[in-house]
Amino acid sequence: MNIGFIGLGIMGCPMSKNLVKKGYNLIVYDINKPKVDEVVELGAKRGDSIKDVASKSDILITMLPNSPQVKDVVLGEGGAAEALKEGSILIDMSSIAPLASKEVAEKLAERNIEMLDAPVSGGEPKAIDGTLSIMVGGKEEIFNKCKDLLLAMGSSAVHCGDIGAGNVTKLANQIIVALNIAAMSEAFVLGNKAGVSPELIYNAIRGGLAGSAVLDAKAPMAMDRNFKPGFRIDLHIKDLANAVETGAAVGAPLFLTNQVLEMMRTLQLDGEGKSDHSALIKFYEKLGKTEVSK
Repeated sequence: MNIGFIGLGIMGCPMSKNLVKKGYNLIVYDINKPKVDEVVELGAKRGDSIKDVASKSDILITMLPNSPQVKDVVLGEGGAAEALKEGSILIDMSSIAPLASKEVAEKLAERNIEMLDAPVSGGEPKAIDGTLSIMVGGKEEIFNKCKDLLLAMGSSAVHCGDIGAGNVTKLANQIIVALNIAAMSEAFVLGNKAGVSPELIYNAIRGGLAGSAVLDAKAPMAMDRNFKPGFRIDLHIKDLANAVETGAAVGAPLFLTNQVLEMMRTLQLDGEGKSDHSALIKFYEKLGKTEVSK
């Protein structure tokens, strides 16, 4: 079975490397040639173009920035849809708007090509070590056919429903993560201003109901002033904007999501877009005229 992979960015590059390490026959393409070189050095084959990779793939994986890029790569002129064989499968692992996933799937179905939307959670560290959480939408029989492939890149792969359900689940994940970081930031700035060490607050609450994977991952980063991106604010803005768009389309109230989205956009204007989303604490620090640290 030949696997194609298009999109070798922060997430796609380590994900494709894990597929090569697990023994899959992989052909890769990206406009960033050095990233292609990295994966080819491990044993992947180099694709000449999107169509070249698609024509040689039984399953094609895409990992791209957002909905417009997915539509262009798959449905645009010279795109994958022109070259994928009948009966082949597209697995789009990008985090995009659910309605865009449905649109792409409908166009592919006209060509008898199956599709799964399978966005991931875990950021670059879990992409590197192959422990991503993968949320999948599409036909259950297609999911079952691709599950082992997905688990070569993640520690879990859960079928969430029909096409688009994977991205709905990812948007829910991103809302919860963003609101957790905002709550942590608000609480730590309160502690700082009131004279109680944020580190002591963290150690006191992490084992109770307020504890979470988000708190354990992001509190140490904030207190160490380490905002090297595991997941950039720019990308979280994209996801929350997709959530707001989807909420408007289905009539879901997203009051808190909108508020955190505007906080992140403010930080983006301050030049923090490429910082880790734990840098959301800087929004509160600026207003409170304080800095949280150990």
